[in-house]
Amino acid sequence: MFVADAASKVESKANACAVDFAHLALLHAVPTLCLTGLIWLVQLVHYPLFAHVAAADFVAYEREHCRRIGPLVLPLMLAELVLTLWLPFAAHDATDRSLAFAGIGLLAVVWASTFFVQVPCHQRLEQQHDAATIARLVATNGWRTAAWTGRALVAGLLLWRQLPTA
Repeated sequence: MFVADAASKVESKANACAVDFAHLALLHAVPTLCLTGLIWLVQLVHYPLFAHVAAADFVAYEREHCRRIGPLVLPLMLAELVLTLWLPFAAHDATDRSLAFAGIGLLAVVWASTFFVQVPCHQRLEQQHDAATIARLVATNGWRTAAWTGRALVAGLLLWRQLPTA
């Protein structure tokens, strides 16, 4: 009797701490969708405008860009990372798990592109105006934009799969 009661209490506490997959999918979608919208703004508006900043003003402009964008993007990226890595462990079935792993693969593309391509470009541009680096930044950001768009689709599919069936 004592063992059964103890096991029941442990199971009850574990269930109380567990996050329902539908809620996790929703939490996961928030930073993913925010970052997807942000990357499209950067791709279509912000980075192309770099070409219109005078070379003499560019380094100060770029430094201010980096100072302002980091505190906005980093917390969202970290939240997205944690929630994305949590998804496959909480998935109910093979389809949700497969979608979660697809999201992890796309997130790996985002992070690799960010830290191995975009960040070095920005570091170079904080030192001097360079048209070739700006062109590389805009061109290679397309991969990151596509990967985040794919992540938004995965997040949408995960949410759609959690809807009750009629």
